[in-house]
Amino acid sequence: MLAPLGRGDDVADAAVGTDVLVIATPDGVVADVAAAVRPVESTVVAHLAGSLGLEVLAPHPRRASVHPLVALPDPELGAERLTPPGGAWFAVAGDPVARDLVHDLKGHAIEVADADRVVYHAAAVIASNHLVALLGQVERVAATIGVPLEAYLDLVRATVDNVAALGPASALTGPVARGDWVTLERHLAALPAEERPAYEAMMDEAYRCR
Repeated sequence: MLAPLGRGDDVADAAVGTDVLVIATPDGVVADVAAAVRPVESTVVAHLAGSLGLEVLAPHPRRASVHPLVALPDPELGAERLTPPGGAWFAVAGDPVARDLVHDLKGHAIEVADADRVVYHAAAVIASNHLVALLGQVERVAATIGVPLEAYLDLVRATVDNVAALGPASALTGPVARGDWVTLERHLAALPAEERPAYEAMMDEAYRCR
């Protein structure tokens, strides 16, 4: 394994002497970094971007993408979550070495075509980032009555387990599942005005899920 290169380093010869060169940069500069690297016929150049296809790795002849479907808030937690006991999920495309990398990490590979990458990544953002945003709203709303976020986290974990076991439609509980519109109107009346639009939007999503 060669030493990693960082911002400001000369990457022109980064593909020399290695089997796989991984470009782990923000999505917006993957193409620029790939273009700055002189192609080596035998070297696979791979990126980790969920929303990008293989075209950003031109002009390299062997290209791959390996996107970990994992939340990586910091290096330590990220290293643990890339190799959990049951194996992490990775979206792969391009050169077969992408699947080899996932196999080495004891993970699960799913093929995602270039044309589908943006939708795939949007779903990932909904699953992770939007969930964090919703829990941020839980924290704000609960704080108005002095209840800590921690009090709700077991409910969140159990709900995710229910979705895994039953699927979203069968896991849905609460007033929308029951058609209890009176309670929902009382919720909206009690919430701070700035919290109502998000609540109403998720009411609509919950109704679609029934």
